[in-house]
Amino acid sequence: MNDFIKHKIKHNTQRFLASVKWIIFSILSGLIIGSIGSVFYLCIQFVTGFRLDNPWIIYLLPFGGILIVGLYRLLRDENDTGTNLVLSAIHSGEEIPLRMAPLIFVSTLITHLLGGSAGREGAALQLGGSIGGSLGKLFHFNERDRHVMIMCGMSAAFSSLFGTPMAAAIFSIEVVSVGIMHYSALLPCVISALVAKGVSSYFGVTPDTFLISHLPAFSIKNAGWVSLLAILCALVSILFCIILHQSEALYKKVFENRYVRAFFGGCIILILTLFVGDQTYNGSGLLILEKCFAGENVPNAAFFLKMIFTALTLAAGYKGGEIVPSFFIGGTFGYLFGNLAGFSPSLCTAVGMVSVFCGVTNCPITSLLISFELFGYEGMPFFLLATALSYMLSGYYGLYLNQKIIYSKYKTEYINRKTH
Repeated sequence: MNDFIKHKIKHNTQRFLASVKWIIFSILSGLIIGSIGSVFYLCIQFVTGFRLDNPWIIYLLPFGGILIVGLYRLLRDENDTGTNLVLSAIHSGEEIPLRMAPLIFVSTLITHLLGGSAGREGAALQLGGSIGGSLGKLFHFNERDRHVMIMCGMSAAFSSLFGTPMAAAIFSIEVVSVGIMHYSALLPCVISALVAKGVSSYFGVTPDTFLISHLPAFSIKNAGWVSLLAILCALVSILFCIILHQSEALYKKVFENRYVRAFFGGCIILILTLFVGDQTYNGSGLLILEKCFAGENVPNAAFFLKMIFTALTLAAGYKGGEIVPSFFIGGTFGYLFGNLAGFSPSLCTAVGMVSVFCGVTNCPITSLLISFELFGYEGMPFFLLATALSYMLSGYYGLYLNQKIIYSKYKTEYINRKTH
């Protein structure tokens, strides 16, 4: 047997063993993180229902903020940067502490129970990234393989909470470095996302899906309306990112003490809630999206108020995520646009959700996939056009300041810069 054949056999054997390894650990990741994510989802559902049945509990929000800060100080994780740390760990090899998982689990439940305005996917990404990275460390993976395990964990957690395995598998690969994708992580992320989805279904987790009541034909005129909406949504996504980051900087400047920041931030959310008169903008706010698709009355300023509530909640130190609020913001803005233009408000709600999500995450492929999983394939031409426009026109803004833009959105140029 000559050296060439020996080399080929060795190479194919190594490739086969690597594939088997990733299949095994992807399944393990999906089972473990899918189970934890499912429990987290059910807990979020429970505390949200409890808050809606007992609206008085929002008066405890300022004290909940103090409790969250105390928990992070107790476990010596005061400088936690959340999802940014997960992204940074994939870029630089920075270690994600396992204690991030229970901290974000409990603190997000407190935020939702007491009426903070936040989503749940930030917790999912941190839960998945923390546990995935710890599994890689436990089994003595090298640094590059630990990065893949982190992405596996993110996919599994995202899939178990949202029930969207296609989007979940791609999101963790796409969100890290805009312009390039770690395709070596594709198979592990796909398997972990599918397994986690199966686990969540077993636990009775039902994915959020929405019905577009009126889907017009794709024509030049209708494409023009959707294009205009996507352009406006790109501007809305920029505004949301600016408000989010500037609120955090302002809070830190005015309230240097974390306990004081959390307490007064909770008081501000409480006052705003009383001023509004209901809890429409507290919690994740998915119920208002159902109203949009049903054609019910929704306040015209809903999208802007959700921006303010979410920015002030997260800036004060409460925990959660920004993606579900971005769906709220995009959906209500799209619904407003559709009503003003007289063009299919339900389609505009869906397009708004996808466009703002794309603008704030800089993930066009994930945005397209999640549109299929949430709304079906019939509106594909509209979603395809909207994500492309929103991605290009949203600039270099983003929810996560440690997300890197590797290649320019406007020309073939290597820029390697962080979002702002």
